[in-house]
Amino acid sequence: MTASAPPAGVADAVAGRMSRREVLQALSGLMVGLFVSILASTVVANALPRIIADLHGSQTVYTWIVTTELLAMTATVPLWGKMADLYSRKLLIQLSLGLFVAGSLIAGLTPNVEILLVSRIVQGVGAGGMTALATIVMAAMIPPREMGRYAGIFGAVFGVGTIAGPLIGGVLVDTSWLGWRWCFLIGVPFSILSIVLLQRTLHLPVVRRAVRIDWAGAFLITTGVSTLLVWSSLAGHKFAWASGWTALMVISGLVLLAVAVWVESRAAEPIIPLDLFRNRTVALTTVASVLVGVAMFGGTVFLSQYFQISLGKSPTVAGLMSLPMIFGLLVSSTVAGQLITKYGRWKGYLVGGGVTMTIGMLLLGTIDAHTNILLLSVFMAVLGIGVGMLMQNLVLAAQNDVPAHELGAATSALTFFRSMGGAIGVSALGAVLANRITTLMTEKLGPLAAGGADGGGQEVPDMSALPGPVRQIVQEVYGTATAELFLVGAPIALLALVAVLFIKEKPLHNLSGDERRVQEEAAGLKSVH
Repeated sequence: MTASAPPAGVADAVAGRMSRREVLQALSGLMVGLFVSILASTVVANALPRIIADLHGSQTVYTWIVTTELLAMTATVPLWGKMADLYSRKLLIQLSLGLFVAGSLIAGLTPNVEILLVSRIVQGVGAGGMTALATIVMAAMIPPREMGRYAGIFGAVFGVGTIAGPLIGGVLVDTSWLGWRWCFLIGVPFSILSIVLLQRTLHLPVVRRAVRIDWAGAFLITTGVSTLLVWSSLAGHKFAWASGWTALMVISGLVLLAVAVWVESRAAEPIIPLDLFRNRTVALTTVASVLVGVAMFGGTVFLSQYFQISLGKSPTVAGLMSLPMIFGLLVSSTVAGQLITKYGRWKGYLVGGGVTMTIGMLLLGTIDAHTNILLLSVFMAVLGIGVGMLMQNLVLAAQNDVPAHELGAATSALTFFRSMGGAIGVSALGAVLANRITTLMTEKLGPLAAGGADGGGQEVPDMSALPGPVRQIVQEVYGTATAELFLVGAPIALLALVAVLFIKEKPLHNLSGDERRVQEEAAGLKSVH
């Protein structure tokens, strides 16, 4: 009987578990912070064509305004995860929000594209902290068995932020006395509110232990990934795909990543612990997350451009047109979370999400400049439903299958690879889009197309300045090229489904991350004695 009794520390931890009201209060500032991070990326979506036109940027710059933030977020997520083991998690979240405020202010006041790209890097570092730490804090407070209930709230915040973002961005761009700069500045008061709320409501124990941050691994991973991203953006414009520069950059990137793996395998505290990937669930959810990131970000980030250029819609209308996909994502993530909490089964939602996302990609691969709006809305809703069932539940599956002391590392590693997939998707598919647009423009307009290109790629056109016949050709070209992007993304989504099929479903824990840590430490002490 004594042997089966729970250790005293675990009983104390469970007895002191936060009530639902206390958890909701603690999550309030966290949710506002997440809302700000989501708003920052979506509010810019409908403003990008106008920003690029005002700052005289190219199609490649269009891609990099998105990619730089994703890359900075990707590179810093593991570092934030490591620092969460050493410093106050509340202080780190507030620091990340402070960096986000600084990046937003710089972006809102930028005089040119170069400074805008720098500001997006600063925003990305802040967003990396919010992305990693929010999930780590939630896992520390809430048992996986109960996570679905709160994941529904997370999904609602995600949905509202994503729905509000394009609409707010469109209205700001279309309002002459405001303009696109307010797309960046509008997040500042929300960030400050989040910092205040976190100070008042979030109370977590600070678990300090000796940690050495693997700066060499961080540098090698960031440099290797950046090299490959730069290559995918410049190939086809600055130099040919099959060229000496391609060989140099691809080989350099791969060598840097190979050295990073070697360094990580020998580091006392690696940025990405390689032992994690011996866990089948972690390995497969990581693969699926990378592929979801490539397919989702790589395809959908260019939809706003398609709405405005190919369909001739205003930024505000383009924001409204994104609602079906966001509504599908919101409903599916919320409903799936509630059902997972009720029944404790989760794999079926991952499989269903993979199937639905693949179908959505294939459907969007049929669009052109004349696609019916209602039909387009259905296609987008299907994609949103698939992504909603996949993204958060992949994290849940991984968190449920690792020891508590590896919870932060596993969460940040999964977030890292999903973000890396997104950065690779935006950069690589953006390069494919720019190259395809240049080719189609040359085919249809001949020498006239050369006048619209700069050294950095096909310039994003100002549709209002084009004569009627040329505008119609440009609309056709952007419609065709965008559809081809989704056809490229469809097999990537299918591979994500294959990875999900091999994940083994395991019962969800009834203890939170901090409670499991106490249990594991007590079991370790007992085994020593």
